[in-house]
Amino acid sequence: MGAVGAVNGITRAEVAVTACSDLFRGQREILASPAGLVPAIGVRLALLTHAPDLMISDGESTILGDVPAVDRPSTVSAGYLPYRELFELIASGRRHVVMGGAQIDRFGNQNLSAIGDHTRPARQLLGTRAAATNTVNHMTSYWIPRHTRRTFVAKVDFVSGVGRDRVRAAGPGAFPFHRLHRVVTNLGVFDFSGPDSSMALVSLHPGVALDEVRDATGFPLHLTAPIRTTRLPDERELQLIREVLDPRTLREHEVPA
Repeated sequence: MGAVGAVNGITRAEVAVTACSDLFRGQREILASPAGLVPAIGVRLALLTHAPDLMISDGESTILGDVPAVDRPSTVSAGYLPYRELFELIASGRRHVVMGGAQIDRFGNQNLSAIGDHTRPARQLLGTRAAATNTVNHMTSYWIPRHTRRTFVAKVDFVSGVGRDRVRAAGPGAFPFHRLHRVVTNLGVFDFSGPDSSMALVSLHPGVALDEVRDATGFPLHLTAPIRTTRLPDERELQLIREVLDPRTLREHEVPA
């Protein structure tokens, strides 16, 4: 379901952008590093509304001094960000990354490496990359554009990003900066406030039924009553999304109707 009822023609993609923007609410003077089109629009929306002190980069070595549309280059540099300074930001916890994942389990363990036995995988993926470093050093959220049982699994085949259960098993001093924040998907918003820090439903996107989320999740979700609905973008946010940040509607390709 792409459209959200008959509420101003607001699409599921625009709700997801707003939910990704809200991941950064109350945060300032940190580097926001989104992976994925919808989170990239969401970070820019946060910068232009409730989180003006965020930093964003071009993904290479430049801090952006403007907020261009998601598919257009920056024309203003706010500073140089070489890798040595990026790693200083990571080590100091001054970063919030939004990653994807081929698999995520109920405690937030994430797999980017391979499907199947790691010694002879059925499918080779990106590899662990910086997932472990991200999850043990600073705030981490996840964006999953298609919420299915293939992604939300009872147990990941390989741990790339570290989940809450592994942190708990390692002891209180092992990962003092581990902060799994939230998961946003095309169906809803989730956090890790359930029993033993398991995944819990925060809100359903408008038009999504609870059974739809349950059927698409390979483990039990913690629920609290009443079930909340993800907020719609307000008039200014909608104008920024449609006219400034993504006028060519690329968001609708990542979360199609």
